[in-house]
Amino acid sequence: MKLSQFKFDLPRELISDHPSKNRDESKLMVLDRKKKTIEHKRFKDVMDYFDEGDVFVINNTRVFPARLYGEKEKTGAKIEVFLLRELNQESRLWDVLVDPARKIRIGNKLYFGEDESLVAEVIDNTTSRGRTLRFLFDGSYDEFKQTLQALGETPLPKIHERPVEDADEERYQTIYAKHEGAIAAPTAGLHFSRELMKRLEIKGTHFAEVTLHTGLGNFRAIEVEDLSKHKVDSEEMFINQENADIINNAKIRKNKICAVGTTSMKAIETAVSITGHVKPYTGWTNKFIHPPYTFRTADAMITNFHMPMSPMMMMVSAYLGHDFLKEVYATAIKKKYKFFTYGDAMLIL
Repeated sequence: MKLSQFKFDLPRELISDHPSKNRDESKLMVLDRKKKTIEHKRFKDVMDYFDEGDVFVINNTRVFPARLYGEKEKTGAKIEVFLLRELNQESRLWDVLVDPARKIRIGNKLYFGEDESLVAEVIDNTTSRGRTLRFLFDGSYDEFKQTLQALGETPLPKIHERPVEDADEERYQTIYAKHEGAIAAPTAGLHFSRELMKRLEIKGTHFAEVTLHTGLGNFRAIEVEDLSKHKVDSEEMFINQENADIINNAKIRKNKICAVGTTSMKAIETAVSITGHVKPYTGWTNKFIHPPYTFRTADAMITNFHMPMSPMMMMVSAYLGHDFLKEVYATAIKKKYKFFTYGDAMLIL
């Protein structure tokens, strides 16, 4: 398919800049792929569509405060550093993006914190905005990470055009987040409240946990019209034997398997074998799912309403069918559903 097939006009007021008051009170559009039907519900109604033995696959990655603000040595020029991933723990090496990039050169020192408690040296260029930084820090690794936590800011996407608020630290994180490493939240999971998860457990549904550290590739503009030529950034992911068994046993029992979000779907589609069962996995994935694509694991999917021409929208198109997706998005705009990070959700059956 072509990039231009995923273009649509999204009114700015439908991009939700703040979360709903309660996680499970956001709107939910329920879609039947076979019947091509659309229902309008609240997220907590997701319970009505699942039974004992069904499995939700959730991504337990944890977002870290990846955005740092500092100054360049000598000139004092204000700079922004976006932490992408740690390259070497012992050497304190990190892969980052810098802004404004034209001012940040190899050999520059960058200072962070009012007391300049953290210093980094630029040691390499990676892309036009990318740099490798070595943080110069005398304390232990735990102290270093605590300093990053204290100085870093929740990496809310800049499209929201508002300052990060204290509430974002909690709300831009799923309630089941465990393993730190993401620079963006797996947003479909933001709708699950503790109460809803408890009610689902009482009903007899199960949760299989995967870890996929969401990277910046989800937000990079796709620059090729032919989607088969697009290369995505690799993301680190893990699935252990216990959680693979939960998914596979549900498949054997013919229970429903529901992928919560595009990252969970990407993880299980990366780890699925030719027999249709999920294998334990430790490594990286650069899987780019777009039409046409045959899904091998999930019977259902929960996802948000995505931005035009985004990789997430393309995966949903592959799962739902492109013509139906266009109808669904037109309905969402007409009915004033909220899009993107803090937006509403859809359940695809």
